[in-house]
Amino acid sequence: MKELVERIKEDGHILGEGVLKVDSFVTHQVDPMLMEQMGQRFAEVFKEAGITKVVTIEASGIAPAVFAAKELNVPMIFARKAKSLTMDEELLTSSVYSFTKQVTSTVSISRKFLSKEDKVLIIDDFLANGQAAKGLIELCQQAGAEVEGIGIIIEKSFQDGRKLIEDMGLRVVSLARIASLTNGQVEFLEEDA
Repeated sequence: MKELVERIKEDGHILGEGVLKVDSFVTHQVDPMLMEQMGQRFAEVFKEAGITKVVTIEASGIAPAVFAAKELNVPMIFARKAKSLTMDEELLTSSVYSFTKQVTSTVSISRKFLSKEDKVLIIDDFLANGQAAKGLIELCQQAGAEVEGIGIIIEKSFQDGRKLIEDMGLRVVSLARIASLTNGQVEFLEEDA
């Protein structure tokens, strides 16, 4: 997605060999017009997949997931990193390791929102080692739901997340693919959509 690639070039900041900071438009402050374009692109790519739910993890995946769900006319569910007092029903849970935060979180979704009848599109902000996507896939599998694909805003292609997900037999669609973050430069591969 050319608009996203240009925005990364303009406003992204490299914080080291493996870390790209995009907090001015994705992970802290959100550009709603860009998020809407990304959601529309994901919906366009997966429009024939029969998606019944869009699933993400809090927090940075929520905005593009909402726009994708809106375009597909289906509900969006986000996995919570902390259990709320109101979440007293049976939960689907999975452990997720965050490359950026260097912590493992238990994420959960209420079992009442996912079932074996669902066809799911998973959306996430970054794909690095694939652990967040893997955790969301596991949540969907616990419910018996079928994962139709994984939509990623920014993929760090120099890490092994894509291979992990594709080895599970799932389609990965990334809007921006980064080949490297070395010497203070962002090098791109051709994006999927």
